[in-house]
Amino acid sequence: MSEEPENLKKTAKEHSDKLAKLGMDLGENQFSYRIEEKVTKEYWQQRMKDFKKYNEKGLEYYNQVHAMMNLVNKEEAQMFLLRISKFRQLSKELLETMETIKENPSIIDSKDKQQSSWSREIKNKITEQSNKCLRHEMDMNSSFREFYDKYLKKILE
Repeated sequence: MSEEPENLKKTAKEHSDKLAKLGMDLGENQFSYRIEEKVTKEYWQQRMKDFKKYNEKGLEYYNQVHAMMNLVNKEEAQMFLLRISKFRQLSKELLETMETIKENPSIIDSKDKQQSSWSREIKNKITEQSNKCLRHEMDMNSSFREFYDKYLKKILE
């Protein structure tokens, strides 16, 4: 902790307020990683739009988390930065798969008895990627909660 206690408390409070607002904005997006078997191009186009919006706000949120962590423990903040990078990578992969499905929405239809192995592979891939994104976000959030309890809670009280 390089800053003076009063300065640190003030700065941490400012970061905390920004984080709370971003958290509220993120909660309003109501994005779900659950995959639905919708076979229209419009659905997947909207799904991609919703995810991009959610992802953009999520990255803002996690960058703010990083800035807040960096106030008190630079080493752990750097580790969190790696998690943000992984989140960005997972999101990019998910969007690429959504794009594939958008261009060929019948891929996702489980009622299609004539599905090719490529279609099944893409369908499995979107489910797997969605689950990875969800688990990674849950991991990031629990990591920050632990960090908050260990370092920030005392400062902000």
